[in-house]
Amino acid sequence: MESLEEELLLFSQTSPITLLLPCLFSELEGPALDNIIDELSQVKYLDQIIIGLDRASEEQFNYAKKYFARLPQKHKILWNDGPRLQAVHHLLTEEELAPRERGKGYNVWYCMGYFLSCGTSQILALHDCDIVTYKRDLLAKLLYPVANPAFQFKFCKGYYYRQANKRLHGRVMRLLVSPLVRSLKKIFQDNTFLDYLDSFRYPLSGEFSMSVDVVNTIRIPYDWGLEIGVLYDVYRNYHFNKICQVDIANAYEHKHQNLSVEDREQGLSKMSTDICKALFRKMAASGQVFSQEIFRTIKATYYRTALDYVERYHSDAVMNGLTLDRHSEESAIELFSQSIVHAGNAFLQNPQMTPLIPSWNRVISADSDILRKIHEAVEVDNSEKSVASVV
Repeated sequence: MESLEEELLLFSQTSPITLLLPCLFSELEGPALDNIIDELSQVKYLDQIIIGLDRASEEQFNYAKKYFARLPQKHKILWNDGPRLQAVHHLLTEEELAPRERGKGYNVWYCMGYFLSCGTSQILALHDCDIVTYKRDLLAKLLYPVANPAFQFKFCKGYYYRQANKRLHGRVMRLLVSPLVRSLKKIFQDNTFLDYLDSFRYPLSGEFSMSVDVVNTIRIPYDWGLEIGVLYDVYRNYHFNKICQVDIANAYEHKHQNLSVEDREQGLSKMSTDICKALFRKMAASGQVFSQEIFRTIKATYYRTALDYVERYHSDAVMNGLTLDRHSEESAIELFSQSIVHAGNAFLQNPQMTPLIPSWNRVISADSDILRKIHEAVEVDNSEKSVASVV
């Protein structure tokens, strides 16, 4: 790891690097983020750290400024709920250029806007703030393929093996995305986007790095389809030899969502539906035609494929001394089957609905002064002056 960090420090002299941390205020109260900040405090090659803070009152924002003050790197916090950034959001909403709903994509998109407004860094990395097992070598491995000038990569996706406490984790990836993509490949043969998506070991990982020109051009969803949306836009804009993936952690553990069987607007119910919507919309954008009959076929094929996966995971668990609850696994599959139906119905009922946020290139062309407005809002919020009112 030390050799990687030494090289990254050298690369950063000509290509400055920024880290983006999207988080909820509640994550400041948990043990994961505290350890992440301790680890990041030892990283010398970062030019700056941008923290996107969601669901925070004025008092909580002021607490966050003190919380992150121990970072030795230059850092700024985007108070997304604050009056200044909300004023910018209102302006963009009037021009129909703003995210329509709150979510991780909303947070990441505004952080990307501030990143572009700074105009200093050439490389941006992003990772989640709930990684319990975080070590700083995760960031070094994630950045190295894009930062090394001897390489040609524009985008790097992280992946990892999900097991902890003698149990297999990553239910949405294992029991929804993998069998669903394989099912779609059976139904829609010779689909290059599905082949591309299937080539990623963990397409739902929230860890990736990219060059500044990628940040300018990608359009991302504002919901749980963020990761699929990012992968699609990179696929659409760049040749495969500009894209890579890297194993970033021997152990990876983060907070887990409930299935939320009773409320489809919460937990894995909403997450799985959003992911299915994103996948179906991306396929439609590539020319794939859908119908009610096709969605019925997708559900049936997925269900059989997913049950076969449970058999594989059970064998994997036994061979590696892990435990696997078949009932829990199959209950999740039943929920995800319903998510496929809900996503399919939503697509057919409103095929023109677009959950994508415009690229920053488009926003800047519509309002050439927008980056200055975002930069000014963030700078004033992070100053020692009161954040109670807009000046």
